[in-house]
Amino acid sequence: MSTCATVSRQLHEPMSATAPTATTWLLLEQPGPWGARALTSSHLDPDLGRSLERAAEGTGVRVALIRRPGRHADCRTPSVRHVYAAHTVPGDAWLHSAMTVDPARLLGLDFAALGRGDHHSFDAALGGRPHTGDPLALVCTNGKRDRCCALLGRPLAATLAASGVRGAWEVTHLGGHRFSPTLLILPYGYAYGRAEAHAVKDALHGVREGRVVLEGCRGRTAWERPGQAAELAVRTASGEHRADALSVVRTESLDTDGDAPRWEVTVAHADGRRWHVTVVRGVAEPPHPESCGAAVLGGPTRMDVTAVRELTVARSVPAR
Repeated sequence: MSTCATVSRQLHEPMSATAPTATTWLLLEQPGPWGARALTSSHLDPDLGRSLERAAEGTGVRVALIRRPGRHADCRTPSVRHVYAAHTVPGDAWLHSAMTVDPARLLGLDFAALGRGDHHSFDAALGGRPHTGDPLALVCTNGKRDRCCALLGRPLAATLAASGVRGAWEVTHLGGHRFSPTLLILPYGYAYGRAEAHAVKDALHGVREGRVVLEGCRGRTAWERPGQAAELAVRTASGEHRADALSVVRTESLDTDGDAPRWEVTVAHADGRRWHVTVVRGVAEPPHPESCGAAVLGGPTRMDVTAVRELTVARSVPAR
């Protein structure tokens, strides 16, 4: 039986606008095995995992577990853990890091403030500070969630680590199993699919220069799916690769009269230019599973860009 990743690749399914959504990522180191819902099915205290899920709900913060690439036997709990927080909104993207001996201290964070991009509670509660090391390359490897993540993600994570990528971590869940191996690069928050080691290294090199590599890009997690599609379409049309040059400033749902849902998304450039992008939700054809454990029920959905229009910006005329 073919895996979901094999089927998706054979169908050349587009990956644009399939990134997970989060304005801020909160990452806690947790070695050892992970279950399908890792926050409550790992060596992390399940009560703490449930409390973190509740605290993050509706704030724009997404909590995930990370571990170093390698074998993951049923090993002891670490005495000191890495913790990262990353805000992904353009113009205010940042990555802070900390170490903690007590993961329950994460409950002292102001999750609403973190979601808005305020790192002060992270720094105060955990002794966090700006991360000065390499960008993070988080590869989804949770085989209990989908076998493709283990079969394809773990070798990629191991290859990155063996080749000297110091920011390489395994992460619990990024969605889009059928695009395995999938990864997230922080601080900018661009997700990638069907990734190969050389492409990941190119993307990391781009981050160091403040650039986005579009090959294999699924979108920026700061935006909902219509915004992800619109931003990538404007990048393709304009040739803009600077990470913080573009922002999604408005997403308006259009009257569909029973047709497929549509949105008009406004994308703004830091230099004042603007674009209106029309995005339509469609269904991939032929229908195929979103993951290895899912039944085919007319999906998966996709975001199709049908128009990209650069707006004429009125220029003020100096008074004489």
